[in-house]
Amino acid sequence: MVKIRLARGGAKKKPYYRIVVADVRKKRDGKFIERIGFYNPMIQENRFEIDSERAKYWLSAGAQPTDRVRKLMKQAEIEGA
Repeated sequence: MVKIRLARGGAKKKPYYRIVVADVRKKRDGKFIERIGFYNPMIQENRFEIDSERAKYWLSAGAQPTDRVRKLMKQAEIEGA
């Protein structure tokens, strides 16, 4: 099964997340199939960006978004999330 989820980066207490498409058997920060965006909760403007075309493709291919990614997709108005 493939999921659209967050992979953590950044320093201690300064998180930065990549929105990635990954196999559920891989580690959270491990190998992924494709990076489709980012999410930075530490800033106010431009907190996240998602490539809507690639997200729609992966949703049509059967990928399941996690709860947090689903909320971000709704904010970005991506259908199918």
